[in-house]
Amino acid sequence: MRDRSGTSSNSSMNPEPDESWWASVLADEDAIVSEKADANSRNNQSNSSGSCTDWENVKSIFLRDEVIELEVYGYNRGGLLVKGEGIQGFVPISHLVDLPTESVDEDRQEQLAKYEGRSLSLKVIECEPASERVVLSERAAQAGDGKRKQLFESLKPGLHTSGLVTNVTDFGVFIDLGGVEGLVHVSELSWGRVEQPSALFTIGQTVEVMVLQVNESTARIALSIKRLTENPWDTLLENHQKGDVVSAAVTAIQRFGVFARLPEGIEGLIHISSISEFYGTSDAAKFFKVGQSMTVKILHIDAERRRLGLGLIPEE
Repeated sequence: MRDRSGTSSNSSMNPEPDESWWASVLADEDAIVSEKADANSRNNQSNSSGSCTDWENVKSIFLRDEVIELEVYGYNRGGLLVKGEGIQGFVPISHLVDLPTESVDEDRQEQLAKYEGRSLSLKVIECEPASERVVLSERAAQAGDGKRKQLFESLKPGLHTSGLVTNVTDFGVFIDLGGVEGLVHVSELSWGRVEQPSALFTIGQTVEVMVLQVNESTARIALSIKRLTENPWDTLLENHQKGDVVSAAVTAIQRFGVFARLPEGIEGLIHISSISEFYGTSDAAKFFKVGQSMTVKILHIDAERRRLGLGLIPEE
């Protein structure tokens, strides 16, 4: 890991994550674990003899960062159900080492079924007795016993490091930092808008990140990719002015216009009125497609409000 001092000069535009932030951005991930696993797990705990969870022991395993062996006894769309003496829990797909999360649902179910009856080396990454929730990770177990605390102690806000993409969702990208997992929220992926993180990142990809926040007690690590580079809005007026003709790439087509990204990562809007005037129709989908390269003119710049107006120019 490489520690580099300094944080983004635009921190006011990017409030630091707090618990409400995590509750919001992790809603989808929590739904997979809670709705698909916890109810099933609780039913099995109450119906299977000798499977009651020893919460004191589970908490001790969690605090010691111990690797344990558990048997897979079931699965659902979100991952595996595992159990052992005094413990029963859930392993999300993104925390399995050999299962590609991008596979289609039918193939994934077949792959998950092959795990039944197997014994896995796992670590407890979440332990919540009040909600009868135990979440485990095969990926975290690869770091070995007791490594988690060392990793959390080494991860400080502002640190630049690298990690492996373990899961890509609509709300962000999960990164394995060597035994603990962090999240790059979609708003922290790029200074420009990101419609689909899966278009930019793939599972297994190595990426550079900046640590924003670390909370060992909740196992939450907030990361950023965009803050590794200077905010291009801060220098936009130094590099461009009204009337400049620049290259751009279409990033989104909306009913009110077309968004296009300049090479430095800033997005501008070609308003639908300009499109209608230029083409004689407001049906932008007839003339543009996402990823299309084009040349545009800068009509106005409002760096303070992060707004850039673009216009169409005739092809030569």
